Amino acid sequence: MTEPGERRRRTTSTATRERDVRDARDAARHAADALSELIRHRLEGVSAVRRSEDGGWIVNVDVLEVARIPDTTSLLATYEVELDAPGDLIQYRRIARYRRGAQDQ
Repeated sequence: MTEPGERRRRTTSTATRERDVRDARDAARHAADALSELIRHRLEGVSAVRRSEDGGWIVNVDVLEVARIPDTTSLLATYEVELDAPGDLIQYRRIARYRRGAQDQ
C-alpha cells in the first residue's frame, strides 16, 4: 500500500501493454504525439497508416507549417513517421510540402 501523496508504481507488463500499438488507430496516435513533440507545428491530421515489413508502422501526418491569410494559401507538409512494433519513434522525414488550396497532382 502507498502512503498518501505517494505514486503507485506500475509493473513493467502494465506499462508495456499501455504503450504497445494494437491497431492502426493506436499507430496514428503514437506517430502524431511523437511528431508534435519534435517539430512544434500544429497537426492537421493523419492521411495514411500502414504496416511496415518488420511489423512496425509507417504513418503519414499532415501539419500546418506556415499559417497565412487567406487560409487557402497556408503551407502544409506531410511527414512520414516510422514506428517500431511497440510504438517507439524510429525515424521521420518530410515527404511533401504544399499550399492548402492546391489540388493533388
